[in-house]
Amino acid sequence: RHVSHIARTRVSSNGSPWLSSFKPGEMHSIAMSHGEGKFVASSEALDALAANGQIAFQYVNEAGVPTMNGLDNINGSSMAIEGIMSEDGHILGKMGHSERYEENLFQNISGNKDQNIFENGIRFFTHE
Repeated sequence: RHVSHIARTRVSSNGSPWLSSFKPGEMHSIAMSHGEGKFVASSEALDALAANGQIAFQYVNEAGVPTMNGLDNINGSSMAIEGIMSEDGHILGKMGHSERYEENLFQNISGNKDQNIFENGIRFFTHE
């Protein structure tokens, strides 16, 4: 099945150049468009990601709480994970399409839709 949806996500960590302008707990409304994709890992791997602060984003309910509820965690990802990062934070992988937002798009969608991960990355990698 194909999922085309705006999902509510929460910043879980800002330990990455890509997330440098975000505050943990900040929420975003992000475009999702994918088929069968979801994040799945063993309990040990999930515990390690959490302990290392490598969970970047999680699907959350209206109260900002990570959830397995299919209305909010639209693909059933383990621990409601929408994005993770490498131990050094230089590599970020996520399901949502931050690049699909432009000013004046999604006007009937509430929430912060501007997730400027690319601006953050450019600032870091160009040393500006």
